[in-house]
Amino acid sequence: MDGRDGRIGVVMGHEGPYVQLRPPGGGKEWDCPPYALRAAAASALLTARVKELNWKSRMP
Repeated sequence: MDGRDGRIGVVMGHEGPYVQLRPPGGGKEWDCPPYALRAAAASALLTARVKELNWKSRMP
């Protein structure tokens, strides 16, 4: 989770001093400084996982 604004993201990699996060289910990646990374609450992870599964179920 990006502690600066609370967005949940999947870690996709790192570039220079930043970690790249992507929204569950896809979308535009964003950079997050490592000091701002936080563990997400279990309820937020569950919500994100359901969103991702719903997105995948609409794929052809």
